[in-house]
Amino acid sequence: MSNDDRQFPDWQQVYKDGAVEQLPWYNPDLDADLARALERLGIASGKVLDLGTGPGTQALHLAQRGFDVTGSDLSQGAVAYAEQLAAERGLSIRFVLDDILNSTIAGPFDVVFDRGCFHVLPPERRADYVAAVRRLVAPDGHLFVKCFSSLQPGDVGPHRFTPEMIHEIFGGSFEVSSVDQTVYQGQRDPFPLALFCVLRPRPAANG
Repeated sequence: MSNDDRQFPDWQQVYKDGAVEQLPWYNPDLDADLARALERLGIASGKVLDLGTGPGTQALHLAQRGFDVTGSDLSQGAVAYAEQLAAERGLSIRFVLDDILNSTIAGPFDVVFDRGCFHVLPPERRADYVAAVRRLVAPDGHLFVKCFSSLQPGDVGPHRFTPEMIHEIFGGSFEVSSVDQTVYQGQRDPFPLALFCVLRPRPAANG
């Protein structure tokens, strides 16, 4: 067990309490770092998993760009909110109730985007997370992870990471293409300091 006793919201309740647009992680726009990465890598189509979709705003923007999008979350309230938003905009997106640590989603996906799931997981479950996302990313696909940076002051809320930690945690299963210091766009002012990580699956070991 971890000796980290930090507390996180009740993910089942938070979307039932209203004021979703005031949640700290709510970003009505496509994540700027993701948009730049997609453009830089020439990724304009394919299957995308928005992991921990929350209010679904990222999934909506990706669908509007023509991607085949699945959004997953362990909160039924989040899934319901995202489904309603997609219906209002006439977008076809598959939203599923799923826990990445016990995932039943069938891949592979050309892109898996995690904008807030990884950095709230217990440290002792990080290896399970890496194994789960490795199964979901296509051999020639990409994993994009945004998480809080160790440069962000304080120790409340999401766990903080250094670039070296990203290499240590993911390096056995993924090639870490880049880890850039950035900010986590949302409703906090100023935006928290963050890392944006671009990862490619390593070939599966034979035998």
